[in-house]
Amino acid sequence: MIDRRQLLAAGAALGPATALRGATLPSPRTFPKGFLWGAATAPHQVEGSNTASDLWYLEHQQPTIFSEPSGDAANSFLLWERDLDLAQSIGLNTYRFGVEWARIEPEPGRFSQGMLDHYRALVDGCHARGLAPIVTYSHFTAPLWFSARGGWTHADSAALFARYADRVTRAIGDGLRAAITLNEPNILLLLKPMLPPQVWDLQKLTIETAARRLGVPRFVSANVAGLDDLADLQRGLLAGHRAARAAIKAVQPRLPVGVSLAMLDDQAAGPRSIRDRMRGELYGEWLGEARQDDFIGVQNYERAVWGEQGRLPPPPDAVRNWSGGEVYAPSLAGAVRFAHAATGVPVLVSEHGVGTDDDRVRAELIPAALGGLHQAMADGVPVLGYCHWSLIDNFEWVFGYKPHFGLATVDPRTFVRTPKPSAAVLGAIARANAV
Repeated sequence: MIDRRQLLAAGAALGPATALRGATLPSPRTFPKGFLWGAATAPHQVEGSNTASDLWYLEHQQPTIFSEPSGDAANSFLLWERDLDLAQSIGLNTYRFGVEWARIEPEPGRFSQGMLDHYRALVDGCHARGLAPIVTYSHFTAPLWFSARGGWTHADSAALFARYADRVTRAIGDGLRAAITLNEPNILLLLKPMLPPQVWDLQKLTIETAARRLGVPRFVSANVAGLDDLADLQRGLLAGHRAARAAIKAVQPRLPVGVSLAMLDDQAAGPRSIRDRMRGELYGEWLGEARQDDFIGVQNYERAVWGEQGRLPPPPDAVRNWSGGEVYAPSLAGAVRFAHAATGVPVLVSEHGVGTDDDRVRAELIPAALGGLHQAMADGVPVLGYCHWSLIDNFEWVFGYKPHFGLATVDPRTFVRTPKPSAAVLGAIARANAV
């Protein structure tokens, strides 16, 4: 079990502790043997120069919803061994990463053996370092040609995704610990009540501009779409998940397969709270679909307190993240408890973290949230593992490089990775398998 002095030593450079709302000092609690301790990345966010993808195209046009292009990102396509070495040195036993569809199938039906070999090397590199590979088959991005056909709204989208999933699984599936078909396919449902109308208008203008430039009737991306695209998008993503799950299982029947959902810790305020209605809108059919999976990936960053009219603002004294949202340590356990209750399947925390320039917030959040997670497990919730978002600071989609979620910084010129004190905090917990 972890010694409290280990945590204090790991965080010695942090200065005064940040008073996270809802946080309590953790006592030593042991996790089950074989618990997965990891950090996560996404290919477009760290690899760089993903030139055949839909989002690269959107980033390099005007007007665009993106504040800046991804460029070289963290150069992880070339420097993936540095990322694996970093994860190992922190003390983790798991690495969640993604394979980039646009690299593997840059043109319809033309698959790159070289790119499949690249990701095979990454899987083998994980095993050489004692890291269990968890791989995401689609982390928002898709080939440009796919989104230019209407993306997930096209009638053939599920079949195309299944064909790709089959190729990937034949190349690397025997080396995986778990497979995640889609990353946060419900993200736009989650953002629907949060984003102001002008943001949705700019998203729509972005994809309409891309369609006009390409001379196609409809351009839709998994995380850049208009409000009027959402229903078709969700139907396509659900079909894609089902088809990919079947394709993966046909090749590797024993490989655990699931989907990751963006999940708030939804709480009710008052007898007429709209929380239950909002859960239906935010997670849609995904929780029902996940009952057919081997696990559900939970990606939690905040709680939402729902009153009679809508979401209530954070308490005035709340610790805030980079965008002003509340940092609330118990939200992870709350989301995990609900996910299992709604699906009946084991939970993998596929993402959890905080965007902040103050690493003291991250270093305090990690043990506080994990203490709550351990209590949920003690209460009977089966949890397979915990993957922190993110291993390194990276390209955070429409917000560019402003938000910092990493356990390590990345120099934009030299690409040197430098662990933050919070990495030592998580590493001490992972090595001890206890909090």
